[in-house]
Amino acid sequence: MVWLRRTTHYLFIVVVAVNSTLLTINAGDYIFYTDWAWTSFVVFSISQSTMLVVGAIYYMLFTGVPGTATYYATIMTIYTWVAKGAWFGLGYPYDFIAVPVWIPSAMLLDLTYWATRRNKHAAIIIGGTLVGLSLPIFNMINLLLIRDPLEMALKYPRPTLPPYMTPIEPQVGKFYNSPVALGSGAGAVLSVPIAALGAKLNTWTYRWMAA
Repeated sequence: MVWLRRTTHYLFIVVVAVNSTLLTINAGDYIFYTDWAWTSFVVFSISQSTMLVVGAIYYMLFTGVPGTATYYATIMTIYTWVAKGAWFGLGYPYDFIAVPVWIPSAMLLDLTYWATRRNKHAAIIIGGTLVGLSLPIFNMINLLLIRDPLEMALKYPRPTLPPYMTPIEPQVGKFYNSPVALGSGAGAVLSVPIAALGAKLNTWTYRWMAA
């Protein structure tokens, strides 16, 4: 029965990772990240850091295998590339969807767990902090390497998009001066308690399975 439990568990990883990606793609718009990356980068960074860390640490502690967090982030990335290909197939330009960068941050979480010899508390505190700190940096680098997402958003408006969700030019300096620094700082603080929540969910799962 061990093989059945493990097979079911890995299927759960795929299902949850795919649903996490759907949250990114459909949060208020067809592709939240592309349209709102500049104007709401801080919000994006916090939401993505916490979303990644809660699922990744849950499954990493469930298996006890360093590398599971990267596996989780890889599924999210592949699924988003599939969505990107689907939009491209509908006639939209290649740059219409910018795929978020999750994998490097998940690798840092895995490395923390491996380097501390599978210490759960170190993974929560150190790994959670590293995910929150690194994700905004990796994603800003990613955005700098592609065409302006706002240009794509304004050039190809969504027919079903309500007026209040229309992308606007960012007011740099009015709301924040450094979206990367703010996103990293807030993400680092919030990712730790969210990682602890993921670890607690893992404990509850074990109790449920033992019942």
